[in-house]
Amino acid sequence: MKHITFYLDFISPYAYLAFEKLPEALLGQSYSVTYKPILFAALLKHHGQLGPAEIAPKRDWTYRQVLWLARQQGVDLQLPASHPFNPLALLRLAVACAPQGLPNRYVCETLFKHVWHGGLDALDAERLQALTQQLAPQRAVNSDEVKARLKALTDEAIERSVFGVPTFEVDGKLFWGLDALPMLRDYLAGDAWFDGAWDAAANAAQWQRR
Repeated sequence: MKHITFYLDFISPYAYLAFEKLPEALLGQSYSVTYKPILFAALLKHHGQLGPAEIAPKRDWTYRQVLWLARQQGVDLQLPASHPFNPLALLRLAVACAPQGLPNRYVCETLFKHVWHGGLDALDAERLQALTQQLAPQRAVNSDEVKARLKALTDEAIERSVFGVPTFEVDGKLFWGLDALPMLRDYLAGDAWFDGAWDAAANAAQWQRR
């Protein structure tokens, strides 16, 4: 059985779509999953990038595409009232719901739907209070322990060369994005392509840096 580490941030519509489609995409494969909440903005800062929603034309395209993808894939998705937003409250809540800071699928699903269902404000105080009561976290959401654990999970992702969400790590290999699900399935199924082409693809010469 292969083990998948699923790095996610609830701010990402692609992470939500991948979360919803993962069981279907990997149907018939033998695997387990650990969900690791991380701060996407910290990845962007580390790699010197802007987020999709920070580039106006890309922001428009992103929202159009995810709405189309959701429709095509039969996933219920509505854009929140405001996006992007600061997801720290949701990430800390996820971490606080499990002893090791690794939320189960129910917790992740509840948090994703809080953001991507109904077109509401993800950070509305009353909604956050109701969400917290529903999930009944085991630790104080804003405790130093929870904050440190979220930072540690994010730092771990950076150390493992994660650069975006969603990212799936298996056997040290990183599969990035919703559209990587078929590739991930092929790897789990034992496709021989990965024996040589995976490493060879990373050895292409880089001729110029900006």
